[in-house]
Amino acid sequence: MTQSLEQLIRVARGVDPAPLVFKNARVLDVFNGRILERMDVAVCGNKIAGVSSEGYRGNREIQLDGKFLVPGLLDGHLHVESTMLTIPEFARCVVPHGTTTIIIDPHEIANVLGLDGIRYMLESSKYQPLTVYVCLPSCVPATDLETAGSKLSAFDLWSYFQNKWVVGLAEMMNYPGVIHADKGVLEKIDLAQSMGKRIDGHAPDLRGKPLNAYLSAGIKSDHECIGRDEAEEKLSRGMHVMIREGSLAKNLEDLLPLVTERNHTRFMFVTDDRHPHTLRDHGHMDAIVRKAIRLGLDPLLAVKMASYNTAHYFKLESLGAVAPSYIADLLVVDDLKSFKVDMVFKNGELVARDGRLLYTPPVKKDLEIRSTVNIKWLEPSDFVVPVQSGKIRVIEIVPKSLYTREVQMDPIVRDGQAVSDPARDIAKIVVVDRHQAKHVGVGFVRGFGLKSGAWAQTIAHDSHNIIAIGMNDADIMKAIVRIRKIGGGIAVALDETILEHLPLPIAGLMSDRSFPEVCEAMDRLFGVLRDRLGSSIGDPFMTLAFLALPVIPELKLTDRGLVDVKLFKHVSLWTG
Repeated sequence: MTQSLEQLIRVARGVDPAPLVFKNARVLDVFNGRILERMDVAVCGNKIAGVSSEGYRGNREIQLDGKFLVPGLLDGHLHVESTMLTIPEFARCVVPHGTTTIIIDPHEIANVLGLDGIRYMLESSKYQPLTVYVCLPSCVPATDLETAGSKLSAFDLWSYFQNKWVVGLAEMMNYPGVIHADKGVLEKIDLAQSMGKRIDGHAPDLRGKPLNAYLSAGIKSDHECIGRDEAEEKLSRGMHVMIREGSLAKNLEDLLPLVTERNHTRFMFVTDDRHPHTLRDHGHMDAIVRKAIRLGLDPLLAVKMASYNTAHYFKLESLGAVAPSYIADLLVVDDLKSFKVDMVFKNGELVARDGRLLYTPPVKKDLEIRSTVNIKWLEPSDFVVPVQSGKIRVIEIVPKSLYTREVQMDPIVRDGQAVSDPARDIAKIVVVDRHQAKHVGVGFVRGFGLKSGAWAQTIAHDSHNIIAIGMNDADIMKAIVRIRKIGGGIAVALDETILEHLPLPIAGLMSDRSFPEVCEAMDRLFGVLRDRLGSSIGDPFMTLAFLALPVIPELKLTDRGLVDVKLFKHVSLWTG
């Protein structure tokens, strides 16, 4: 260690040649917000030794001829499980786009597998050309309004906070628990604070004194802002705002006008949830940087918000800048405005160029993981909704948002049962407990444009029970049965025939197939939903997945029934 440090210092002084030197680079200075012209950047081992206009000698020299050298990009909050890819496949996908570090919240797999899920994510992160830090799940289960596969206390998490790759406590979704000082919630917060870790927030539309109470617990960030007023209030109370741009929730356009020279250090970019086709068709953090620039943000600020700001927030002091002692995670780009990544260096090694991977993937390590689909024997009567007095509460989709609305409508009645109504775009929605084989929740949803058939999936935030939507009970049953047979995944049915399916054997969330194979399977699933079932919504699978999440307003469905999220309690399907 001493010899390595001595060598770094000698290279920085210019006494010894550097193993690698970038010559004639335009360096992004994140500290002063400027471009340093005609610079040499010396790299020794995995660190930057020096940045100088006086020149460095190198055993290997790369002439950049005025191209830009910028820090590698960081994603400050994401659930890799939402990509349906394992971490090695996710790395192969995003590294060519310039992402060199991610901070993950594995609460999806933890809600299914508990500590085994966290261990799986930590183990599968090793030896990748992508640094993976973890924020430990704070809400397993997310609420007591659903059936989860595990329950994690502060005691369960304690040993994991000793891990050097753990940097925080992930999004505290149980904001009522914080506000009302729930003992179990506060124990987790106290534990994270005692370890000097960040505590991330999740507080959609929380304002005023309840927001003050939430922040008084030491929660420092939020990625759920969808409006300017909300984000402005949270900024003024000391929060860091994570501007989310995922596959479904896209908040960049609404929140970007808030970013100024004075306050930009309080913002960072995150994806939260991105499907594989979004990664393939648009990219990862580089796509957010490009979009922010197109919307008028200074390119220097855009790159800083995707690198240094995120690293600084998570106390990762050696990441996010092109400067001495910083890790040599570096990108070469021709032009900051177009932000097309030419070369990607990880720990000083070239790992991607022109969108192509140049590293040899580590030998795949087989990590055992148990089966996770355990449903009761289903009968057609499980999905029947007998008519009662009053109207029915229908979940209405809010386009391009995780939010929903409650609308009250007269039901279509057939043989004494409330049924789906394609004429009014009302489909039946079902959530089946896959962890303890006990409960089935049934409701109605509006906004998918479904004309016939059904599909089911084991992706249903956050407990990931089986969720299904359809225009008739027979197809719903067929899709759910196929899900059980393949051990989790997605299945589409029409006229009691399975049209397409995608197995997700890893916790019912992730595929063991390659990124291209998963994308091709998703293309086929999108195709049959659009062409055979008539669904017109942009991302039907992710939209459906969030309809079981009882921590984002307004009306959601779990295996135990309808949830009014603002009241944080179950409500009847019927208003009478």
